Amino acid sequence: MDKNLLQRLFGGALYGLLVLLCTTPLGAAMVNQLSPGLVRQESLYYGMITLFLFIGAWECMKMMKFDPKSWEKWLLVPIIGFVFYRFSKRYFEHGFYFDFNLSEILALSLIVIAVVTLFKFSKELYYDNGKLIFTVIYTALPFSFALGLPKFSPFDNTFTLEVFFLFVLIWSSDSFAYFTGKFFGKHKMAPKISPKKTWEGFAGGVVLTLVLGYFIEIYQPDLRGNWVVMGFLVAVFAPLGDLVESQLKRTFGVKDSGNVIPGHGGILDRLDSFIICVPVVYLYFILEKFI
Repeated sequence: MDKNLLQRLFGGALYGLLVLLCTTPLGAAMVNQLSPGLVRQESLYYGMITLFLFIGAWECMKMMKFDPKSWEKWLLVPIIGFVFYRFSKRYFEHGFYFDFNLSEILALSLIVIAVVTLFKFSKELYYDNGKLIFTVIYTALPFSFALGLPKFSPFDNTFTLEVFFLFVLIWSSDSFAYFTGKFFGKHKMAPKISPKKTWEGFAGGVVLTLVLGYFIEIYQPDLRGNWVVMGFLVAVFAPLGDLVESQLKRTFGVKDSGNVIPGHGGILDRLDSFIICVPVVYLYFILEKFI
């Protein structure tokens, strides 16, 4: 078997196993078999998101090629740490209420502005202060919002599976779109940014992800939100996440964001869809309360 294929299979399995153990009660159950009461599931999930955030921020900083003499890059860790700390407090204090909080709406708006800037005003990102602002918005805010997606209780040891099934939908959407595009794709979606993406693949990803969302809704009725709607949101915004990452790499002449995951590149290469889907899903959970 081809060495690169083996490397990709190993890297993908390792990454998938990490997500499975940290987004479902399985992780804490396995650890606590070795030492009862050692860890809670919400702590494993928090640890995974923290790991993804700081590796992703490091990769983004390297991709954007800060000036070695720049003072802005030294502000990245304290600013990202501060933003994540504020969301972390809410996470452990169960402070996510999914209301129209002005600071949250502003933060969600900043993500939209950052994406528009990348596509339409990328020259602004050639300056180190622009790179600093973009890196904070692109990494700190989405991963911080990810802390608000699951629900957990310290009393009955429950941890809900919204994030796990979000990953399932994203992976499925990518796979459905890839195979549909491979066999039926003719019309390029964004040939200058991602030449392999086609409108036929996009359509196939939407339809099949909606079907999967329907089955999740039927068999997981306790999850927050309607998962047919979730399937649609993921199928639409996951490709956008991939295009954002592709545009970022294209803007700065980089092939991969890193090499943390063998055969798959960096954390940002694997989580580009997640980064864009999380704020969208979080906003949906806000709106869902009022529908």
